[in-house]
Amino acid sequence: MQIPGYNLDIEHAIDKIRTEKYSHIVLQLPEGLKSHVSQIVTFIEEQTTATVYVVAQPCFGACDVFIPSCYPGPVDAIMHMGHTKMLPDDEQMVPVFYITAQSTIDVLPVVEKTLSVFKGNTIGIVTTAQHVHMLTQVENLLKTNGFSPRIGKGDHRITEPGQILGCNFSAATSIADYVDCFLFLGSGTFHALGLVLATQKPVIAADPYTHTIQKDDLETFKESILRQRYGAIAQAKQARSYGILIGKKTGQYRFDLAHQLRNTLKDHGKDTMMFLVDHLSPEMMQSFRHLDCLVSTLCPRLAMDDYLRYDVPIITPVECEIALGVKKWDDYTFDEIIS
Repeated sequence: MQIPGYNLDIEHAIDKIRTEKYSHIVLQLPEGLKSHVSQIVTFIEEQTTATVYVVAQPCFGACDVFIPSCYPGPVDAIMHMGHTKMLPDDEQMVPVFYITAQSTIDVLPVVEKTLSVFKGNTIGIVTTAQHVHMLTQVENLLKTNGFSPRIGKGDHRITEPGQILGCNFSAATSIADYVDCFLFLGSGTFHALGLVLATQKPVIAADPYTHTIQKDDLETFKESILRQRYGAIAQAKQARSYGILIGKKTGQYRFDLAHQLRNTLKDHGKDTMMFLVDHLSPEMMQSFRHLDCLVSTLCPRLAMDDYLRYDVPIITPVECEIALGVKKWDDYTFDEIIS
């Protein structure tokens, strides 16, 4: 199925719905595809006898598969659109069809603009799910221009070679020791900055939508983020009472890690309280004003992206260990959810 800007690999799910005679389908989409939801729902209902129920709440990734509270019940399956499979089948309570959304934009023109700015010859190539089908063409372009491209494989949460997530850069870290720098193909700074922090390698970000490249400004942004995190850790060192946040989203659920942190905090004389969280917000935590610090085992980006919204420091697990003196600042690493 085609919609403006994307090819949706929806046909295999349609065939399964017909074969299994599913009649109630939950459709979950990221924000970028919701403007096309009418066309998508019409297509599904015209091709099958199923009724489609659209999830209105935000979808943050494959970690955020919507499991209806009524299941088992009338819901037969979930169509999770725009992301690749992350979780094993035995962790999914209801059949989930992952519908890839491949961007139809030509990425090669912006990649050509990066050829003059690479430092070194061996280039690691990474991208997001929307452009991963283009990596072979990007690889061939780099080879034609005398470079030695490498595409790494991620852990079991990563479906495709060269694919990265905002919480998992294993496809990049697996080859970081063998490349001079990385080429990130995608938009915005969300993934590019995480790539810089996770690999500690130079990154050139090529945006196929704006035809712009970023390099030096990513390094500047990295230093700004590290200063921010150093400040949050300094505040956390003064904290007496810690709230430990455990994600209810299946792909963010780090129960064992949360308990390890609680034991470490207790060993250092800190008061702790455990919280189960679906969607974290400052308003949610206002009722717990006795807390001096929040430790998030949820999406690693929350502490970095939303820190200004909270009255107390919100830190990652490794930052908590640095605050307690278990680790040193030189041991700082980007918090990832990996296998």
